[in-house]
Amino acid sequence: MKQPRESILGKIGNPLQIVIQNGCDQKFEEGPKSPESEWMINIKDKLDQAGQDDAASSWAKHCIYKVPHYLREGDDKAIVPQIVSLGPYHHGKRRLRQMDRHKWRSLHRMLKRTNQCIELYLNSIKEVEEKARACYEGPAALGLSSNEFVEMMVLDGCFVLELFRGVGEGFKQLGYPRNDPIFAMRGTMHSIQRDMIMLENQLPLFILDRLLGLQLRDPEQKGLVAKLALRFFDPLMPTDEPLTKSDRNKLESSLAYATTFDPLSEQGGLHCLDVFRRSLLRTGLQAVPRVWIKRWSHSNRVADKRRQQLIHCVTELREAGIKFKKRKTDRFWDVKFENGILKIPRLLIHDGTKSLFLNLIAFEQCHLDCSNDITSYVIFMDNLINSPHDVGYLHYCGIIEHWLGSDDEVADLFNRLCQEVVFDINDSYLSRLSADVNRYYDHRWNAWRASLKHNYFSNPWAIISFIAAVVLLFLTFAQTFYGVYGYYRPPN
Repeated sequence: MKQPRESILGKIGNPLQIVIQNGCDQKFEEGPKSPESEWMINIKDKLDQAGQDDAASSWAKHCIYKVPHYLREGDDKAIVPQIVSLGPYHHGKRRLRQMDRHKWRSLHRMLKRTNQCIELYLNSIKEVEEKARACYEGPAALGLSSNEFVEMMVLDGCFVLELFRGVGEGFKQLGYPRNDPIFAMRGTMHSIQRDMIMLENQLPLFILDRLLGLQLRDPEQKGLVAKLALRFFDPLMPTDEPLTKSDRNKLESSLAYATTFDPLSEQGGLHCLDVFRRSLLRTGLQAVPRVWIKRWSHSNRVADKRRQQLIHCVTELREAGIKFKKRKTDRFWDVKFENGILKIPRLLIHDGTKSLFLNLIAFEQCHLDCSNDITSYVIFMDNLINSPHDVGYLHYCGIIEHWLGSDDEVADLFNRLCQEVVFDINDSYLSRLSADVNRYYDHRWNAWRASLKHNYFSNPWAIISFIAAVVLLFLTFAQTFYGVYGYYRPPN
């Protein structure tokens, strides 16, 4: 009887069996593995893991991100919390653990004050655990067990609410002593506020809403957390102009009416940084199309610095005859250009301004459905400020007020903020204004007129000298005229 022909692989002891399915799916079983086969298995494992990650991730629901590496510029203090951690990104870090005891203190006091049990809060947050995890980008939230994640949300969320309510209602009303190291209006409060506004240190707003509803025994309350957040973060506002009553009502209304959690919705806030950003913009700027429509269009998205030059610097604009004037409004971003005058609202700059703007820019760069209005404003100011002299003149006009060491530090702050930001001037709300300013700048007559005014009309003595020179020139011309006229037309 004819024996079946033995394959070459069959002659090898402990053969490596290869099963080929659909032309590419190869299953490696027992036997010695060559480096090439191990390499192939490693690649397939990575592809399988990528498939699991892709299936498990809901990119559209992400709203709390790690700051991109290109925005870190080696200055972690602006984006990494220094005192308190909230959420999974910095959870458990050794240098931030000291605040944990104060978190537990706040939770204990809240439960005692409301006469409630901790199980009520844990079970409630357990119901929305998956929604909360979906808000975070990357493996940070996935690395925590269910119990660890829920405990963190309850502990951090109740700590945040105690601070919000303490600033709004008074810590004494909540039962804290006047000399409490954390829950009092003391020096550490400003540092805590700075940490709590950072992008990597956010909690989903619907978690805070849910926890506050349990505390107040009113699960249907909407918008109260956003109102408390606005009051808590008010000292970080980059303007000292008060928010008008109509703007405040409009803002609070837009933050409140969100019946379900939907990070892509135009209604409701995503987290405290988003609430703060909306309060800055006063919900007044036009909404932009969905980013997935714009981002993959034919427009160039490369960070070309030539496409990020909105406007010339202050010194050059002044040489072209453009004047600067402080505009009285609570909307610090609302710049106007009329009749050769650039009207810019007052901007307050303090030691937390860099961190504030950097985290707002990072959120606008990362979030799928977010306009670039803060980024546009910062780049506009970066274009205006090229030197300490530009800062000094804006300060002279009342446009910039700062508490940094020198004008050089202010110039350096703006020049560094947007160094690596992807930005297209066509997407900016300031693009039309910039075009008008540049058109005025390119008109030569404006520069000549400005030079004439600067050289001859800058002060009363220069004006008197100019008038005297004109009169002298006129008299000289008249004398010459009559001398020549008398020579050719002598009197009879």
